[in-house]
Amino acid sequence: MNTVLVVICAVLLDRLLGEPRRLHPLVGFGWLARRAEEIFYVATHASPFVRYMQGIAAVCAILIPFVVLALLLQQLPVYGPLFSVLVLYFAIAPRSLREHAERVSQAFSANDLPAARHAVSMMVSRDTSQLDEEAVARATVESVLENGNDAIFAALFWFAVAGAPGAVLYRLCNTLDAMWGYRNERYNYFGWAAARLDDVLNFAPARLTALSYALLGHTRSALHCWRLQAPSWDSPNAGPVMAAGAGALCVQLGGAAIYHGQLEQRPALGCGMAANAADIMRAVRLVRHTLYLWLGVIASGALLMAECQHA
Repeated sequence: MNTVLVVICAVLLDRLLGEPRRLHPLVGFGWLARRAEEIFYVATHASPFVRYMQGIAAVCAILIPFVVLALLLQQLPVYGPLFSVLVLYFAIAPRSLREHAERVSQAFSANDLPAARHAVSMMVSRDTSQLDEEAVARATVESVLENGNDAIFAALFWFAVAGAPGAVLYRLCNTLDAMWGYRNERYNYFGWAAARLDDVLNFAPARLTALSYALLGHTRSALHCWRLQAPSWDSPNAGPVMAAGAGALCVQLGGAAIYHGQLEQRPALGCGMAANAADIMRAVRLVRHTLYLWLGVIASGALLMAECQHA
């Protein structure tokens, strides 16, 4: 039951306060990651094997101390549960995700396409400067669905499995993947360890998130899109999440997008009509209902375990 109370407190804290605008721990971690990169990164003339090993060493050096520290602190009497609440609060961001999506939706309501482009640029890494209304809506829905897993459900999953150390490991690894997980000359080898570890940590929660989207939306369409479309997506975990989410909403996602000046033709996801402005808040509601479902499942699981222990 301690896990349930910690999860509920963390979710309520996020609902009341949202993400810290200053002194967020992940900002400090990002600074440490850049320092670690300066220490461990080998110039591109080094062999791929050397760069692989340097990347592995960097990931271990920066993750292991934080995970061990979290393991020790969560065991403290009285302060341990408080520490766990704070860890999970910093690891999830449902309110921030909703607020970012609402800014895009509000810009559309005001018929202000430039403001909508600017708002969605805060959510995605693609170039948004020339997007039309449909492309802005599509990018926003994609970000809401994908970040439902990355910014909420994966952290909840690892907290339920391994407590504060699990949430710390997932959130910090996800941050390293965002910084180093690029397939370019600098990071293709050095960032391999961070990207693959993030894939491993996301494997189970991504599929549970996809299943949750399917159960709470148009189930048959979601499962059909997941099965047929997810394998064609570049990311092994974003594919199931976004395909199932698009099918659950019966909207079309994917297609062309510009990343770092390069046009990428991404596979189509979903079904029905192309995503529009009204679908943004539908995606937000799907993520919110999924959060309620997960809270219910976590509470039910804790009650079942408690009953088994007393039997």
